[in-house]
Amino acid sequence: LESGFVLTSREILDLEEIPKSMVIVGGGVIGLEMASYFQTVGSKVTVIEMLDHIAGTVDSDLSKLLQKNFEAKGLEFKLSSPVTGFGEGYVEFEADGKKEKIEADYCLISIGRYAVSQDIGLDKIGVECDRNNIIVDDQCLTNVPNVYAIGDVNGKWMLAHAAYREAEVAVNTILGKKDLMRYEAMPSVLYTNPEMSFVGESEQSAKEKGLDYRALTIPLAYSGRYVAEVERGNGVIKLLVDNKRNYLIGAHMLGSYASELVIPLGMMIEKQMTIDEIKEFIFPHPTVGEAIREAIFAL
Repeated sequence: LESGFVLTSREILDLEEIPKSMVIVGGGVIGLEMASYFQTVGSKVTVIEMLDHIAGTVDSDLSKLLQKNFEAKGLEFKLSSPVTGFGEGYVEFEADGKKEKIEADYCLISIGRYAVSQDIGLDKIGVECDRNNIIVDDQCLTNVPNVYAIGDVNGKWMLAHAAYREAEVAVNTILGKKDLMRYEAMPSVLYTNPEMSFVGESEQSAKEKGLDYRALTIPLAYSGRYVAEVERGNGVIKLLVDNKRNYLIGAHMLGSYASELVIPLGMMIEKQMTIDEIKEFIFPHPTVGEAIREAIFAL
């Protein structure tokens, strides 16, 4: 960090010139958002990721599509490649058992953050933590009465809208109003180009939980307006349904408007709506949201 070559997501916002080249260590949300931005403005970007895929726990089908889209634009990925060192103007990593080196103007480190909960007196009052994250229940209450923890410090979902909702739940609980956090319907967005959003279960998580489910993926081009407004009309929507209850349990989108489409889908999952109930909704025509209707009726 002192050399100015290695940056975090904080320092990178202070750059006064567009770098000709950049290496990004970490192919998660922040890394991909920054990679998308700097590639768009003209930087040659290489993403180094130690896992064999990008975008962390995002649905694997959509993460592969996002990677393919990025690569078509010239963005380069080095997967299954742990970083082994840094030098003046270069990053060293290991790929297929061999040491490699990439030179660049800057290197962005985006491998996650951790809560700063140590040395602030929590241990003195007995607040329990798990790897720096303050342990809370579904009311954001810690193990100590009247002590609440909201936002990144509890490690649940490090998202602004999650913190807003946690604050509401904590305040309502303090005021004696019944309120609970429901993390299973927390919407998330990758502000890349194209956007990606998801809420609820992925196929991976559904399988891990032993859920009996069915999944369907359709092009967003099922919406005429999407085709008219989005160049080439590329994009997909993927839905997961619990076969036993016929509830919508997961939604994943890649394409323009993904950040907007995830909102109603999150509400449907939050309220445990059945597919038959959702079919009764009227979607205005022509709207991009009609793609949701097409997917629901195709399930």
